[in-house]
Amino acid sequence: MITMIVGEIANFAAYAFAPAILVTPLGALSIIISAVLAHVMLQEKLHIFGILGCVLCVVGSITIVLHAPQEREIESVKEVWDLATEPAFLLYAAIVIAAVIVIIIRVIPYYGQTHVMVYISVCSLMGSLSVMSVKALGIALKLTFSGMNQLLYPQTWTFTLVVLACVITQINYLNKALDTFNTAVVSPIYYVMFTTLTILASVIMFKDWDGQNATQIVTEVCGFVTILSGTFLLHKTKDMIEGSSQSLSSRLPKHDEEDGVLDHEGVPLRRLDSLRPK
Repeated sequence: MITMIVGEIANFAAYAFAPAILVTPLGALSIIISAVLAHVMLQEKLHIFGILGCVLCVVGSITIVLHAPQEREIESVKEVWDLATEPAFLLYAAIVIAAVIVIIIRVIPYYGQTHVMVYISVCSLMGSLSVMSVKALGIALKLTFSGMNQLLYPQTWTFTLVVLACVITQINYLNKALDTFNTAVVSPIYYVMFTTLTILASVIMFKDWDGQNATQIVTEVCGFVTILSGTFLLHKTKDMIEGSSQSLSSRLPKHDEEDGVLDHEGVPLRRLDSLRPK
């Protein structure tokens, strides 16, 4: 929890000085670190194709960074508020909030412990809103430190409340996902969904692509597809290592992995240790 908070603070500072479409893809580094630490500390095997997946994530991130749009000049938090209250972004925010409520109330009680995408969907949807609010708050603080006090505006405190609500929800469900499913599977899937939705939200709110030509946009999309390919390899690596066609480690809760479980027909399953190649 402490390291996650430190990471969020670092992201907070970055979003104040660069567009989200540039900052967010750099999170690919977390995939590599998570996979390596899971291999070293949790004894989760990393296949050679998993290493290749990490390389693809880095290549895709570099491609996006090299063709990212310039940060637009904003002189007041009121300008960010005007962007956030435009019909297009309000529609996006309404869809996100409605989807999160439905998932929490109707989906998680039934599928939260068996489908990795459930918890991650909540994290990613709320994360896209948190990044937009964090960027707005970061801009307000940057302007305040430069001599233009933005703390007098109610919009600044509204963005602060949104950040707190979104980040608390995001961290809560991300920790549930990490506690329930394999770390090396959760991290890349979360990264893909979070990055995709954040870029979408940034394009809608800050209109990042308005000043770019078709070549730059296509190159950025290709870079992101490269990242998707890398995360796909990381996911398939766990299937190969665990020796199960349906990736038991990504479907079953961790406490069941330790003690042996019953399948949907009541047949005992062996411990995952026995499934690993000798």
